[in-house]
Amino acid sequence: MISDSADARKNLRTLAQRRGSLCCSAAKEEDSVYRLYYDFTQPISRLQGHQILAINRGEKEGFLKPSLALDRQEALALLEKDVIRPGSRSEAFLRAAIADGYDRLLEPSMENEIRAALTESACEGAIANFALNLKPLLMQPPAKGKVTMGLDPGYRMGCKVAVVDPTGKVLDTAVVYPTQGERKRSEAMDQLEKLIRRHGVEHIAIGNGTASRETEQMTAELLKRCPGVSYMVVSEAGASVYSASPLAAEEFPQFDVNLRSAVSIARRLQDPLAELVKIDPKAIGVGQYQHDMPLKRLDESLDAVVEDCVNAVGVDLNTASPSLLRRVAGLNATTAKNIVAYREENGAYSSRKQVLKVPKLGPKAYEQCAGFLRVPESKNVLDRTGVHPESYSAAEMLLTLCGYGLEDVAAGRISELPQRVKFLGEENAAKRCGVGVPTLQDIVKELLRPGRDPRDSLPKPIFRTDLLELKDLKPGMVLTGTVRNVIDFGAFVDIGVHQDGLVHISQIADRYVRHPSEVVSVGDDVKVLVLEVDEKKKRISLSMKQVPHES
Repeated sequence: MISDSADARKNLRTLAQRRGSLCCSAAKEEDSVYRLYYDFTQPISRLQGHQILAINRGEKEGFLKPSLALDRQEALALLEKDVIRPGSRSEAFLRAAIADGYDRLLEPSMENEIRAALTESACEGAIANFALNLKPLLMQPPAKGKVTMGLDPGYRMGCKVAVVDPTGKVLDTAVVYPTQGERKRSEAMDQLEKLIRRHGVEHIAIGNGTASRETEQMTAELLKRCPGVSYMVVSEAGASVYSASPLAAEEFPQFDVNLRSAVSIARRLQDPLAELVKIDPKAIGVGQYQHDMPLKRLDESLDAVVEDCVNAVGVDLNTASPSLLRRVAGLNATTAKNIVAYREENGAYSSRKQVLKVPKLGPKAYEQCAGFLRVPESKNVLDRTGVHPESYSAAEMLLTLCGYGLEDVAAGRISELPQRVKFLGEENAAKRCGVGVPTLQDIVKELLRPGRDPRDSLPKPIFRTDLLELKDLKPGMVLTGTVRNVIDFGAFVDIGVHQDGLVHISQIADRYVRHPSEVVSVGDDVKVLVLEVDEKKKRISLSMKQVPHES
């Protein structure tokens, strides 16, 4: 009866959360990544999400033995308080029953309950963190309009090479072997130089996986022969997943799996969003313990982020892949494929309304998706903007009221539009155009920059022409790096030495920070001070708060 009492369980749960601790010991005496938790005790109220998830995984892999620590006498006193009347004939019997109920039933059950609640909370935090990191990664500024070479490094199978034109079309492929002796390395450099000169390559994207270090060293040396060309190391997380997928096989039936990966790496630099939407968001690698998350909940959260990003940027109807189109609100896998099939059969779209001719795409779906679709080739300049077709008449009325026409929008002659709207009065202008003030403000933004990409206003990615090595790093050096991942206890920053450095949360700002995401996001360029370099363990400790201020 004691064990089944809802009030008893509630009181005990409150006590455990307030006064209990989670303890951890080693399940087997051998070195592992979980050694931090071999002798670990932390009050439940102060446990961090990443600690809970690490302990869960360590237990699952057989390295850790976690347990809930709660003062037994305090717990028994709490249970006895409402049941026992001191001096009664049943006192001894009830004390024994309460002790038995606690030891045999309540304590193990309470431990399971508390740990399940901690895990659920940690998972929600990790999923939110994953979504937080995914958005800036997808919204990284594209390196548009450049012929790009993608290098997928490797040892035994060589370095796979793909050259793509500014639209992502594959121009050439090759395999070179820069890690298999000096002669092969020289041949690789000669072959890459020929490809660079033949196709006018301006950017090189290097995957950051196996053999990336050697490939980057070769590239830095090669660029001395090729002035004007720069390189960037990009995350290749998920590239192998994509290259082995049915989608990649359908897109590049003529290439083997390895060459598809090189194409993906090149396109990631050109347009991160368009390429990364082809990959399962879980495989992109920004977050922590994603494989331990509830899959359905994680998928829902990440899919919502991807859809938000695609809708914020907009999609070019004449170049978008089915993978990108299916992320647009109102479209699905079938209608996305039909849009591309119609384009291949009938040529480029010349207006938004043409989408209504696509099979299985009805008026309702068109109403939802139209505002996110762009047609740069359309004669109607509004088709190149985020203005929804339902608001075309309002946009035209606004232009007329302000003394402009659609031809002025196309020619970029409406820089004074905001001032003229202000002169008219936003509420008055909105009323005369038949829309609300927020819609009017959105229309003005879109008209000022038809075809604008919100990512263009973000800081451009850092390209390199030379490189540092781990042994070159010295404490006190100030470097510029790119944030690769933001987690609960800090941020990992790529400073160009293949091994990302960690800026611990205590080193992110000279003020209290609850979570690193308050200060940095994935893709941010930051200045960091090197605090410590451990070559043996390949660990780099960095600081953002100790960077000297420029005078």
